[in-house]
Amino acid sequence: MALSNLQRQIIFATADADRPKVAASADRLTALNPHVAIEPFVERLTPDNARGVIEGFDVVLDGTDDFETRLAVNAACVATGKPLVSGALGRWNGQVGVFTGKPCYQCLVPESPPDAETCARVGVVGALAGVIGAMAALEAIKLITGAGHPLAGRLMLYDGLAGTSRVVKIAADPACPVCNR
Repeated sequence: MALSNLQRQIIFATADADRPKVAASADRLTALNPHVAIEPFVERLTPDNARGVIEGFDVVLDGTDDFETRLAVNAACVATGKPLVSGALGRWNGQVGVFTGKPCYQCLVPESPPDAETCARVGVVGALAGVIGAMAALEAIKLITGAGHPLAGRLMLYDGLAGTSRVVKIAADPACPVCNR
């Protein structure tokens, strides 16, 4: 865990700087609620191992800051039929989407953008991570409980500077190599 994470990830403390995020997170969540079962995975998700990790879960939440990982997680979710809740942010803006087959995340982002505005490159206002994280958590709860209308096939775009949001529909890409096999 890097010290630069502290301003946007309230689950960590300065003492966690030299620890893997997954270990620090597991300890913090267990301290908050010792009745929660946590299975930390210390390995990086790749196209080779993502499916094996993801197939054991009901819903996947992705908040990674790396398009290669996002695309690997998406492909594994489509292959295993698991819903994917995706949250992303940069600077003052964020987005949340739910992908349940077609369209998939790769329909939205066909390939890793070469100059993507990731948190590491452009920074992010710390409070925005809480806003987008809470929205993604709410979408996961809706999927698990069957309540309301998840953002399936839609993307909520949030503008933190203007304090506005809008929802756009995502179209399936007929040439998508993941969900149109």
